[in-house]
Amino acid sequence: MVAIASARPNLLIIMADQLTAHALRVYGGSVARTPHIDALAERGVVFDAFYCNSPLCAPSRFSFMTGQLPSKIGAYDNAAELSADTPTFAHYLRRAGYQTILSGKMHFCGPDQLHGFEERLTTDIYPADFGWTPDWTHPQERPSWYHSMDSVTQAGPCIRTNQIDFDDEVVAAARQKLFDLARSADRRPFCLVVSMTHPHDPYVVPEQYWSRYRNEEIEPPRVPDLGGREDPHSRRLRHVIGLDLAPPTDAQVRAARRAYYGALSYIDDQIGALLTALAQARFDPNTVVVLLADHGDMLGERGLWYKMSFFDPACRIPLIVHAPQRFAPRRVPEVASLVDLMPTFVALANEGAAPAYAAPIDGSSLLSALEGGSAPGEARGEYLAEGAIAPLVMIRRSRHKFVHCPADPDQLYDLVADPDERVNLLAQAEHADRVAQFREEVSRRWNLQALHQGVLASQARRHLVYAALRQGRYRAWDFQPLRDASRSYIRNDQELNDLERMARFPPLP
Repeated sequence: MVAIASARPNLLIIMADQLTAHALRVYGGSVARTPHIDALAERGVVFDAFYCNSPLCAPSRFSFMTGQLPSKIGAYDNAAELSADTPTFAHYLRRAGYQTILSGKMHFCGPDQLHGFEERLTTDIYPADFGWTPDWTHPQERPSWYHSMDSVTQAGPCIRTNQIDFDDEVVAAARQKLFDLARSADRRPFCLVVSMTHPHDPYVVPEQYWSRYRNEEIEPPRVPDLGGREDPHSRRLRHVIGLDLAPPTDAQVRAARRAYYGALSYIDDQIGALLTALAQARFDPNTVVVLLADHGDMLGERGLWYKMSFFDPACRIPLIVHAPQRFAPRRVPEVASLVDLMPTFVALANEGAAPAYAAPIDGSSLLSALEGGSAPGEARGEYLAEGAIAPLVMIRRSRHKFVHCPADPDQLYDLVADPDERVNLLAQAEHADRVAQFREEVSRRWNLQALHQGVLASQARRHLVYAALRQGRYRAWDFQPLRDASRSYIRNDQELNDLERMARFPPLP
């Protein structure tokens, strides 16, 4: 048995893309077949009210990495650059003596494609340039590069897709890295982030995953299409994804949801493969496994698809922390969010001690909650991208969720009495004081007028830079994995017997 190198735990962080908590059995779903996720939850700490800080890929991931809200770091949309001088948990863990490794997607834009990771095993599935910058000055124009309803109307089985190609590579590289770490003389603890792109749309999956489900077991959306009775932001989202240009049939909705569940089973199989490799590499006794997502998916609820909304299907996500030798299985009822994970990882790496952070953070460590205490009890969110015409902000505390946008009426929901968020309590007299308190808190926490101007200025700069860099010789920022073939397999700079001995795992006595 290989001795554990350090009392400090390894971290295996598994991130799914666009995974809504509602779909998993551990969060009340009844359809998904995900035995590996279920097993992690059974012996892990499950956070019941966990939220992303922005219902969009890049801003959410940057908050996860930095512990800061998107507005603090300029992470406005999917073409925003995370400044290279913004500390991430990869920087803090690396400084604390960890190997920091990324396999898969993190949607970094700009020339820094590492942001503290010592090693990156794959490229990203999405472009690293500014080409996906929204334009709030032309809200009626639908971006040609953004979601359309093709993902729903063309849902079904397939043999291969871009996403299958990508995630197969991500998991294979991560599994290989676990074995490389086991055979390495480098005894530093590691933080390995494995970030897949499923179950993100398009809603197509290989036949073997499509066939795990039957049409008759796929339930319809709980809240039907509101047909013109939506809030203004939801109406704008219908426009930006072209929903009214191609409204799906009931059969297409069912097919899209069936494919989504198939993608969950695909993700679950990949998690099983990673956990098997972790055990085979003999790291599992001293590894904290974290399963989470960047944001959720509306999946046809209220007639909406994808994310970009502060309704729970789009912004409530799973968080399962599995380390049975460290943390007793339990469920955490209090609200928490992605910005709380950076200080949590740093606390684990520093054996509970908090360092002097080089930049202010918006999150709080969840270590106490993992050990039996309570979570922070609130989540704050911001949405500043496609489909918006002004900043949207959200506060989730206790049983209530409050959503504010200067361009729209406020929204207040009681998620205990009304988990599907059908009744906006804004106009009810008994909630007037609560609404006033939330409005005061919004004005205290955010300068929305300045934020609006900051978003517009950032968009203008990035539109100009992108257009300029596309003229003449173009040099891409996309990460290029480098592999030194001279150090692979069998080469003549090492004795063959020595090389084979070092490559064998477990080692001979």
